[in-house]
Amino acid sequence: MPSSAVLVANQPEWSVGDLASALKRTLEDAFGHVRLRGEISGFRGQHGSGHAYFSLKDGNARIDAVVWKGTFNRLRQKPQEGLEVVATGKITTFPGKSSYQIVIESLEPAGVGAWMALLEERKRALAAEGLFAAEHKRAIPFLPQVVGVVTSPTGAVIRDILHRLEDRFPRPVLVWPVRVQGDGAADEIAAAIRGFNALPPGGPIPRPDVLIVARGGGSIEDLWAFNEEAVVRAAFESRIPLISAVGHETDTTLIDFVSDRRAPTPTGAAEMAVPV
Repeated sequence: MPSSAVLVANQPEWSVGDLASALKRTLEDAFGHVRLRGEISGFRGQHGSGHAYFSLKDGNARIDAVVWKGTFNRLRQKPQEGLEVVATGKITTFPGKSSYQIVIESLEPAGVGAWMALLEERKRALAAEGLFAAEHKRAIPFLPQVVGVVTSPTGAVIRDILHRLEDRFPRPVLVWPVRVQGDGAADEIAAAIRGFNALPPGGPIPRPDVLIVARGGGSIEDLWAFNEEAVVRAAFESRIPLISAVGHETDTTLIDFVSDRRAPTPTGAAEMAVPV
């Protein structure tokens, strides 16, 4: 039987660079794109370059992470120290340093508990700015000439609103179609609120006297666009009185705290918008 020394002597000889390159190929091929759950550690804001560097850790290990500037600006969920997240990205290695990291492409809070903790933290911060204060609330006009609706152009929500408005007190309705869930939804909703406000009184497109921002029910993740700061701030800045109707009666989102009235359902919003 060959000795262990002979077996070792028969192994191919690697240069350091060749072995490092081979390990890089093996690791990146085996773990190209991954979803990685961990707690953000060492995040101190964006670097001067615009990139962000931190670690993801659990009770057993940690892995370095980077978010490039362009990706960081597009992230719906920005990194926060101590937040447990699920990161999606690509594993890359540095042969010259024998190290590896995850290049993050998207982030989301990990589990309902993390979503709720983030929601409460954001709610406290916005409340401290006075965005939810009662003195900022505007009265809903008794007899609006035009009703503006920000919601998905398809599905039960828009049908329910239009039918209820028609049944109670027919008024001209302008619908600004938006996505109400997923990437880009918050930006579209905020742009729609601002777009209605930008319409000049007496212009070729009638400016609404009241706005309804609505969507149907769903999980906290489904409704998250209505918790984004862009939407909350657009609602706060609206000069047109705004009724929020997001989810079911038991659902609460941050737009509900900043809106002038909160309806339990989209149908209820239509009832608030026009008299019997």
